[in-house]
Amino acid sequence: MKQVASIIGGRPVPGGRTAASTNPSRLDEVIAEVSFGDAATFVAAAESARKAQSAWAAVPAPVRGRAIAQIGRAVEGNKEALARIVTAEIGKPYAEALGEVQEIIDTCDFFLGEGRRLYGQTVPSEMSDKQLFTFRRPVGSVAVITAGNFPVAVPSWYIVPALLAGNTIVWKPAEYSPAASSAFHEIFVAGGGLPDGVFNIVHAGGPDTFAGLEQSLEQGLIDKIGFTGSSAVGREVGGLAGRHLQTACLELGGKNPMVVTPAADLDLAVEGALFAGFGTAGQRCTSLGTVIVHESVHDDFLARYNAAVAAAPVGDPTRDVVMGPLMDARFAERYEEFLSLIQPHHRVQAQRGRITADNPREGFVGDPTAGLFYHPVVVDGVRPGDRIFDEETFGPIVGVTSYRDFTEAIELANAPGYGLSSAIYTNDAREAFGFRDGISAGMLSINNSTSGAEAHLPFGGNGKSGNGSRQSGVWVLDQFTRWQSVNWDYSGRLQKAQMDTAALVGNPGFKLD
Repeated sequence: MKQVASIIGGRPVPGGRTAASTNPSRLDEVIAEVSFGDAATFVAAAESARKAQSAWAAVPAPVRGRAIAQIGRAVEGNKEALARIVTAEIGKPYAEALGEVQEIIDTCDFFLGEGRRLYGQTVPSEMSDKQLFTFRRPVGSVAVITAGNFPVAVPSWYIVPALLAGNTIVWKPAEYSPAASSAFHEIFVAGGGLPDGVFNIVHAGGPDTFAGLEQSLEQGLIDKIGFTGSSAVGREVGGLAGRHLQTACLELGGKNPMVVTPAADLDLAVEGALFAGFGTAGQRCTSLGTVIVHESVHDDFLARYNAAVAAAPVGDPTRDVVMGPLMDARFAERYEEFLSLIQPHHRVQAQRGRITADNPREGFVGDPTAGLFYHPVVVDGVRPGDRIFDEETFGPIVGVTSYRDFTEAIELANAPGYGLSSAIYTNDAREAFGFRDGISAGMLSINNSTSGAEAHLPFGGNGKSGNGSRQSGVWVLDQFTRWQSVNWDYSGRLQKAQMDTAALVGNPGFKLD
């Protein structure tokens, strides 16, 4: 059993309250014991980050890029070990966990060269003997708060570019993934040779984290917040940032639609809906929320989808399964609440609830009584006004509805007010581009699932899913740098912009004879 504590300035800081992190597929197996800090712990980490920031920013950017390269190789060398920890601690199937660790590697590989490409511009002046320049500058010290459904990939989306740009970090990971978070931190610090205080990790509960963040902002210790989590908490974090004249980078929940048109390959759509709906047991911000199927193919699609869900292997995440357990008891309790949203006008073909001896699943892989295993559920007949249609349901439950015309499909897709990911299955280019024009989501897949990010594309949402900030690719650098403009006048006299500019006298009213 691993002992986990906050690390501030390179040193472990014991907390007060302790808790066990257990394997959700084998609840009697303790993965780690974590010591939780409080608000003062968070403030101390922010002080450490603030103290270390100027020296880290003074390291030449190409050298910081080399540190990112070394981190990527260290993660690559520990890929299987880190993936096993992720699978053991949150129940993600091992194949998915390997893919999650690969996302860190891809992110490092993308950013390792950006230290040589933190470009500014030389801009022509409107006055003679004067030059204008722009430079990217780090924001300073950054607070990163992340969820545990992607305990190592998503943190890398913030931490890698933030470090590359010359910022220092206070990271507060999810309470239920301390072993994975600790391993991630160890690899980054050792692999990159990061100086003490550059990357601090704080294990704390939500209220203590919020209080510590608020105090750190009041003391001027934090310059930027990156937050991944629920829309409700994101509103509070965004409001706190706004009161201190900051804009948080918010990556929140989703109610992600998938439209299936008469021009779709139905087998491909079913395959995409299976992965999007039940990969990571439906516990992704990009998980499929509602399938919106044209009425002419609704029944055919639904029959195929129900058959695919019934045949999907569920169980022990160390084996070849589509879906493992729910991540933690708190998510199991919430999922029970989501199941209560099923109404009499909804149609559910399969079993629902926890998989037990009295509520078995045919073909279950392993021992269902050992962990937090639940039946995947498809609910047909959902519609606007149903909470199961309007709200994010974090777990293995997918709604299905139908539409008559394409305009209605887009209206249904946008109706819940989220705007993270979306998908359309069609072989009609007009429908694909029409959906792109009408959908409010920040991300769109055509003939692919709602889940699946690549390290060089912008990731993020709108509406209830975020404030328009983007992660990944070069776009995330705008979150962790500030533009600085410089004008250098070497004329030897005061030249006043818009007043002392040179002008050519022309005749804009000139007419040919």
